[in-house]
Amino acid sequence: MRGPIAPPQVPLAASRADVFADLVQDSVERLERRWPQLADIDFLVLEVPRLQDRHGDSWDDEAVPLGGIIPAREGRRARVVVYRRPVEIRTKGRDERAALVHEVVVEQVAELLGLTPETVDPRYGED
Repeated sequence: MRGPIAPPQVPLAASRADVFADLVQDSVERLERRWPQLADIDFLVLEVPRLQDRHGDSWDDEAVPLGGIIPAREGRRARVVVYRRPVEIRTKGRDERAALVHEVVVEQVAELLGLTPETVDPRYGED
């Protein structure tokens, strides 16, 4: 017999990608209380970064990005991207992963808004 092990409403049924997307959403909701303008920014989760960006810039083995921003242009909203696999590889458990996701979201929002991460989230960098 083949089929899901658990019904869809049970957390066991959530995929790793879904759980990760929920971590990003939790982080965004936490920041939106302080920064309502984040409602005008799209937050995306991608599996991995591209080897080269639109401008032809590439990253090397020592600096795989965990996130990035795409500024608003031509009727498109600004976007913050969090790369799931590089974050997952650097973390061991859910709590550690949630902390790193929040750190990445804060850093990308800060870059997009032209602020310091500590301004975006005063608890940034605390363990």
